[in-house]
Amino acid sequence: MSTAVHTSALHSLPLLARGKVRDNYAVGNDRILMVASDRVSAFDVIMGEPIPGKGVLLTKMALFWFDQLGPQGLNICPIHLTGEDPDSVVAPDELPQVQGRSMLVQRLKPIPVEAVVRGYLAGSGWKEYQDNRQVCGVPLPEGLQNASKLPEPIYTPAAKAAVGEHDENITFERTVEMIGPELAAQIRDISIRLYTAAAEIALQKGIIIADTKFEFGLDARGQVVLMDEVLTPDSSRYWPADQYTVGSNPPSYDKQFLRDWLEAAQVNGKPWDKTPPSPRLPREVIEKTAAKYQEALTRLMG
Repeated sequence: MSTAVHTSALHSLPLLARGKVRDNYAVGNDRILMVASDRVSAFDVIMGEPIPGKGVLLTKMALFWFDQLGPQGLNICPIHLTGEDPDSVVAPDELPQVQGRSMLVQRLKPIPVEAVVRGYLAGSGWKEYQDNRQVCGVPLPEGLQNASKLPEPIYTPAAKAAVGEHDENITFERTVEMIGPELAAQIRDISIRLYTAAAEIALQKGIIIADTKFEFGLDARGQVVLMDEVLTPDSSRYWPADQYTVGSNPPSYDKQFLRDWLEAAQVNGKPWDKTPPSPRLPREVIEKTAAKYQEALTRLMG
């Protein structure tokens, strides 16, 4: 495993933005180099310690899904990859920071909607269902339990927040107000098709994708393009199919182990209040979190 990259520092390209995980650099006016770091965030706080190999693993998984769902595979919608080698746009001394963890992508106009699709009742969706038999304004039938499979996948968008802020669940009607009826409907329909196809592929590998979020942008011609990461454990709830039972939270291949540890962690003798700085992660937590990501990749890709 190469050295962990918490924060990339490329001198040959201008930095556009740092997200929770990705560092984006401008390549000319029309492309972006996306570098997936080994940073990990929980409760919208970036941890001080990286998870070695996480960025490489997320990139492999995203490329797998772009291949399955994009023009080379099921061709559900255009994707942001340029097909060019990311290593070709950086200086030789910067290669250790980008190899295996980068994508060279089109520069798009981002659509400010997180396209969330849920196939199962979990997390905040389960909490909301217990209150009002709805999730984000979508009515659901009586009698569902925690982790129940929904009669059909539902679209529950969120408004994108700045780094460190919480994304806000919104109704489909609100997305119509934000981006217009045609684009809102297009994103909803593409997202449900992407989720349905991916869920079927994953199930054949013994993985349930309970929910996921997609991000889209518009190219110069106004065409909707799938962008950012796609269907990784950072943006999706992955469950092992062989350990799934309705009524309880299945173990997941994501950051849940880290979240559970943080819920019990203390800072200066008091429970952590979920604001920076985060508690220092012990080696055991780092290794176990890395193993969860690795297990998801191994199940999915062999």
